[in-house]
Amino acid sequence: MAPPLVASAEAFESAAEVQALLGSLDYIADDALSVSVFLAGKLGRPLLVEGAPGVGKTELAKVISRALGVELIRLQCYEGLDLAHAAYEWNHPRQLLEIQARGLLGGAAATASAVAAVDELFSERYLLRRPLLDAIDPRRERAPVLLIDELDRADEEFESFLLELLSDFQITIPELGTVRAARRPFVLLTSNRTREVHDALRRRCLYQWIDYPSAEKEKQILERKVPGLSEVLGRQIVQFAERLRAAGLYKAPGVAESIDWARALTVLGVGALDLGSVRATLGCLVKHRDDVERLGGGLAEALLQNAGEG
Repeated sequence: MAPPLVASAEAFESAAEVQALLGSLDYIADDALSVSVFLAGKLGRPLLVEGAPGVGKTELAKVISRALGVELIRLQCYEGLDLAHAAYEWNHPRQLLEIQARGLLGGAAATASAVAAVDELFSERYLLRRPLLDAIDPRRERAPVLLIDELDRADEEFESFLLELLSDFQITIPELGTVRAARRPFVLLTSNRTREVHDALRRRCLYQWIDYPSAEKEKQILERKVPGLSEVLGRQIVQFAERLRAAGLYKAPGVAESIDWARALTVLGVGALDLGSVRATLGCLVKHRDDVERLGGGLAEALLQNAGEG
C-alpha cells in the first residue's frame, strides 16, 4: 500500500490566517474565499474557482504560492491541449541520438544487450516533465501550488485525464509505471465558464465563485495596487467601471482592467475623470472593438453625465 500523502498548505492554520496572509500581499479575500482556500489545503482537495475574466482567479494562485513560500507551477489550458504538453513526453531527439550512437539501428539481430539498451531509452533520463508531472514529482521536498488555468478552454477529453490526477495525485506512464506525489500539491483550477466543466471533475473539487467586487472592495484594491491614486479619481474609476459592467458590453472590464486604467490615468497626471481622459485611455479599460466604438460613440459621455462627473 502506498504511504499517505503529506497534506499541502500546512502553513495555513485557520481561515483567518489565510485572509491575513493574502491581505499582506495585497489580495483582499472575503470570508468565503478564505475558508475555501483553508479547507482546500487542510482537506487536500483541489479548489475550482469560477468567475468572469479579470476578477482575480489567476492572481489568487500566485498569491497563495507567495504566502506559502513555495513554487507556482502553471498549466495554461487551450484548445487542443494534450498529454504531451500537459504531463510528459519522451525526448525523441535525444533517444534517436542515443540509438545512433550505440548502433542500435543496424541490420543484425538484436542481442540481449541491445534490447536492454532500448529499454533504457524509456527511463526517466529521457523523460520531459511537463507541469502536471512536475507538480507531483515525489522527489520534491516541498509541495508546490499547481495552477490549471482556464480549464474551460481545453477540450472536454482533457478533463478525463485530470480525474486520475485530482483523485489520487498520480499519473500512469505506460513505460515507467505510476508516478505518485509524496507531498500533495495545492491545486487550483480556474474557469471563465466559456463552457461547463463536467460534474465528474467538479465532484473532486471544492468550489468557489468570485464575482465582481463591491464598490468599496474594488476601491480598496485600487488603493493597494496603485500607489499615489487620489481619493477622488479612485472613487470615480470604481463608479464608472461599475456602471460599465451593467451596460451590456461584449466584454465587461474586470478588476484587472480597472487597475490598468487607474495606473494609466495616474501616469498621465489625471486628477479627475473627464470625457477627454476617458476617450484617450479606452484601450486600458475595454479590449474589444465594438465596446470601444460604443464608448466613443456616446456611452462614455452618458455614463459620466449620469454620474454627475461630466
